[in-house]
Formats: sequence, structure tokens, C-alpha cells
Amino acid sequence: MEHNFTKQIKQILKNNFGEIAEDIFQRSELLQYINIKTISANRGSKARGSFGNLYAIYVLIEDYLNNKFDKKGKYNEYEGAIFSKLFSRQRELPFGAKLQNHALNHRMNQEFKKTFPTCNYIPIIRVVETKRYWINENLLKVKVGRKKGNISKSVIEIIDKYIETKKSAFDSFIKTCENLKSISSKNSKEIEEFILELLAPNVDARIFEIVSFSILKYFFNDQSIFWGFEIDKLEEENLKLYKTGRTNANDGGIDFVMKPLGRFFQVTETLDLKKYFLDINKIEKYPITFVVKTKQTEKQILKLIKEKAQEQYSIKAVVKKYMECIEEIINIDTLRKRLKLSITQGNLKNILNEILIQSKVEFNYEDEENES
Repeated sequence: MEHNFTKQIKQILKNNFGEIAEDIFQRSELLQYINIKTISANRGSKARGSFGNLYAIYVLIEDYLNNKFDKKGKYNEYEGAIFSKLFSRQRELPFGAKLQNHALNHRMNQEFKKTFPTCNYIPIIRVVETKRYWINENLLKVKVGRKKGNISKSVIEIIDKYIETKKSAFDSFIKTCENLKSISSKNSKEIEEFILELLAPNVDARIFEIVSFSILKYFFNDQSIFWGFEIDKLEEENLKLYKTGRTNANDGGIDFVMKPLGRFFQVTETLDLKKYFLDINKIEKYPITFVVKTKQTEKQILKLIKEKAQEQYSIKAVVKKYMECIEEIINIDTLRKRLKLSITQGNLKNILNEILIQSKVEFNYEDEENES
């Protein structure tokens, strides 16, 4: 899989291995895997970054190099890296502050095995009882003819380069937001076009979720309801949308929640319909509004969901129950319309400011600034 960052990977290998660099690249499943995972490097901040699995590799190889096993050997006698230290180190890396333990524990190995089903090795070896971890050294030593190269240092350099590229792209994204925030109201069209560009099927799912939230927050904020516990003591209250956590949080399928109506929102970029039913089941068939990163119409999406439900459950009463749990489908077109409506109500700069705030939180941007 050739992409722009592949050239940088190959340059690093050429610097380290000279004439056998291309053979090293082609014969190493680990390098091929990293090549796939870094595909978003040159697509800017809007393309999804892939840090969890890469960081699992990174911290284990870093431990391997810190202990000089690439030079002294005898890695097979090593007692293993301690999980808590690896996990802490992951979170020290850029964009890693909120990473969970899934990659180290199983996700990395599962994805690698799925990508390279004929490979005899898995990247991460662990003993659950002692919480000790090793990188599989067989994947670090690549044989080319009579020569053998250890790619451990190269892998660290490649991932460092990927981090640098993604951080630079995100810095640019934040600066664009801040610059747009400071311009005069005469240039509101420029802000609108910038936000509309973030509502596209190929945008990073995290950015899409942030932009969706920002638009919907101000769209609903201009609506109010009257409610209370006594008929003669009703209160008017604006609808308020809350983001429940980060986009990679294990939150049971709820991304936004609305007060005081108690509406649940789930953002998804997939039309894997089993996921819709899974999300509905997670919250015991409580109605959900799905915000979908697609240009397909609401009617088309509902038709697909219903067909899948009929195929999976066949019983009409069961299908009916699932369909009733879908409160609303919000697609890209609906978000664009709601953005334009919010703009007419004077919320454009508020939406941009919300995108900026939520992006900094999501990508731990302020944490990075405070450390520097």
C-alpha cells in the first residue's frame, strides 16, 4: 500500500540499511503494518490519526532499546516490561494522554493477525498473571540473504516522524480555528466554508463528532420547553446538549445527552447495522438519535436498518421495537442545514469557538502547551 508517508519510511530505512532497505521494507510484516497505520500522516488534521496500536509497539521497542537488547542480545532471558510503566509511557506521548489499555492487551495483536494471517508471530507477548510484556523479537530481525537487520531503531524513528507530521497538521488546524475566530464579522463566509469542509465523509471521525456536537449544541440551544412538577409552576428552559466524553471513550454508546428532555445521541461513521442494534441493546432499547457520517438520506439509512433488522430477527414485533428505538437520523445534509440555520440566529462564532475548545480537549492540546 503506497502512500506519501511510505517515502519517508523508506528514506529512514535507507539511512539505516543502505542498499538492502527496500528488501527490509518488503520482507517485514511489522513495517508493512506500520505503513498501513500511518496512511493518514499526510492527509492533515482532518484525517484520522492512528496512535493506540502504534504506541503499543513504540513503548515496547523503546523498552527493548533502553535495555540495549539490540546490541547485547539475550532478550529471551528478559523478565519483561512492567505493564504500568508501559501504560504510563503511552500516555506521556503526544495525543496519548487518554489512551486506554486495549492496544497493549489484545487489540494490536488481533488487528495484526487479521492483516497478516499467514505470519507466524504476534507482535506483543504477555504473561497476564505477572503483567509482564515483550515485543516479539522475531519481528524486529529481518533477514535479507546472508544479512540480517534489526529494525527496532528504525521503527522508533518512523513513529516519531509520524507523530511530528500529525502534530504539525493539528497545530495548523488549531491556528486556522484561532485565526478565523479573530477575524471580523465581514468574513463570516470564510468561517462557514471552513466548518462545512469539516462535514465530509472522509474527515477524521473525531473531528466530525466535535463539529456535529458544536452545531447541534447551538441549534438546540435556541429551542426551549416548558416543564415542571406542578401545572401552575411551569418553567421555561432551553435545550442543552452535553458531550459525555472523548470519542474513544468506552461510554456504552452515548456520545451526547440532552437536558431536560433526556435524549441520547450516538455518532457513527459506519453503516454496519449490527452496531446500531448493539448500541440500542446497550441502553436497554432506550430511544437513540444516530448522527451518521454519510451523505445518504435519512430515508435510505432507515430502509437499510429495517431490511437488516428483518433479515436478522424476522419477527415483526422485534423489528418494530428496534425501529421505534431510532428517534432520529441526522446525516451530513441535516447538519449542514442546521449549521446554516444557526448562522442566521447569530451562532457562527459560538460554533467555531466550541469546535476549538472541544478539539483542544480531544487531542490534549492544552496539556501539550502547558508542558512546553
